[in-house]
Amino acid sequence: MMEKLIITAALTGAETTKEANPALPVTPEEIIESALRCVQAGASIVHLHARNRDGSSTQDPAVYKEIIDGIRERSDVIIQVSTGGAVGMSAQERLQPVDLRPDMATLSTGSVNFGEDIFVNTMEDIRTFARAMVERGVTPEIEAFDSGMINNALTLVKEGILQLPLHFDFVLGVPGAMPGTPEALMYMRSLLPPGCTWSVAGIGRAELPLGVMAIILGGHVRVGLEDNIYYKKGQLAKGNEELVARIARLAAELGREVATPAEARKILNIGGL
Repeated sequence: MMEKLIITAALTGAETTKEANPALPVTPEEIIESALRCVQAGASIVHLHARNRDGSSTQDPAVYKEIIDGIRERSDVIIQVSTGGAVGMSAQERLQPVDLRPDMATLSTGSVNFGEDIFVNTMEDIRTFARAMVERGVTPEIEAFDSGMINNALTLVKEGILQLPLHFDFVLGVPGAMPGTPEALMYMRSLLPPGCTWSVAGIGRAELPLGVMAIILGGHVRVGLEDNIYYKKGQLAKGNEELVARIARLAAELGREVATPAEARKILNIGGL
């Protein structure tokens, strides 16, 4: 019997703008309200990026704290912060939200072309990020844009910095990285050691088909306006919760129950549960 499905809502991201989709939450108040609507729709994890009031990306822990506190006051949803930040930020800047001791944080375990830019993660920085998470009791989610990033994560296990089992998120469909195809998902999945859990974040039009594959294959799913601004071709999503609700509905149709935040904590062993 498959474990229950964990749905992650990637609310904002670092690149998407309100010009692209007016429903994008940008201010702390908007992000908090979007997170709570996603929980009602079936999300058990919210993946957070923060923005300044002008819409630009920030890793300022004060802004993250406002968002995290606002969500925690009203929900037990798992809080996952981004340490990816935005392309061009320093490693020290990107790592700041981990000091707030969220439940989880993303750990990108390699460098990758990101459209016209390069998302740089040296092994030295990856080790620093991983150690900081372990020291603060923050569960890492290995964010893998290509297969080499899985190998790098397992190197951290060999070095004793991280321990198995790990939770991976396959980000597929970024220009310059692994494509958002069924074949890419199956290959990435085949590289994981036994006992590891995984989710998939399909970028753009890859979001829905890869999400359905994950439901069927026993993985988990990330959706949200960070990854995809459309509900279907030519139709903008009305909000993050609409994308979450669709995955929850499809999971029900396919006979797979959706995990509550408490159940997701047990599946991912957050807090030693």
